[in-house]
Amino acid sequence: MANQHKIPQATAKRLPLYYRFLNNLHLQGKPRVSSKELSEAVKVDSATIRRDFSYFGALGKKGYGYNVEYLLGFFRKTLDQDENTPVALIGVGNLGTAFLNYNFTKNNNTKIECAFDADKRKVGSKIGDVEVNHIDEIEEKIGDVNVAILTVPVSVAQPMTDRLVSAGVTGILNFTPARITVPDEVRVHHIDLAVELQSLVYFMKHYPTDMEE
Repeated sequence: MANQHKIPQATAKRLPLYYRFLNNLHLQGKPRVSSKELSEAVKVDSATIRRDFSYFGALGKKGYGYNVEYLLGFFRKTLDQDENTPVALIGVGNLGTAFLNYNFTKNNNTKIECAFDADKRKVGSKIGDVEVNHIDEIEEKIGDVNVAILTVPVSVAQPMTDRLVSAGVTGILNFTPARITVPDEVRVHHIDLAVELQSLVYFMKHYPTDMEE
C-alpha cells in the first residue's frame, strides 16, 4: 500500500467520489467495473483514474477492469470509513437545521452528534435526533469531537473558531464568508455558497460543457 502522505491532494479529493460510486455498484451486485465506466460515472477521464489508482499499486487487470468488492474494501480503509467520525454543528439557523435533518444519512460513519446555538428558544429542542445545546456549553459538551461545521454569523466566526480550537477541534468545515485564522495543526475547508454559485454561472457562460476536454 502506498504512503498516503505522498498522494497528491487532487487525487485525495477524488477518492470519496470513487468510493460512493463503487459502493452503489456493490449494492447492485456488480462484481467488476472498467475505468471507462468509472470515468463516465464520476466525470473524471480514464487516464486520471488509472493514474489515481496507480498510487495504491496495480489494482486492476487489463481486459477485466477492477474488482468492485476489493476496491471498495481498499478505499474504505484508505478513507477511514471503518471509523466513526462524530461532528459538531455550530449554528442552528436555516442551513444548520438542514444539515441536522439530513445528517449524512447515506454515510453512517460521519454524523452530527451535537449542535450548539445562541438562541435560547432552540436550546433543548431536537432536530433530527440531535439535541441543541447553548453556545456557552461548547467547552463542556463537545467532548472528544474534533470536527465541526461552522454556520454562524460572520461577526462571530473567528471568536467561535478560537473556542473550537481551544476545545480540541482540529478540522472545521466553514460555511461562513469569513476567512478564519487557525493554528497550523488545524485544517479548514471554506465553502462559500455565493462564490460557488457565481463560479457556476461564470463557467456556464464562458466554458460550455461541449468545449471542455
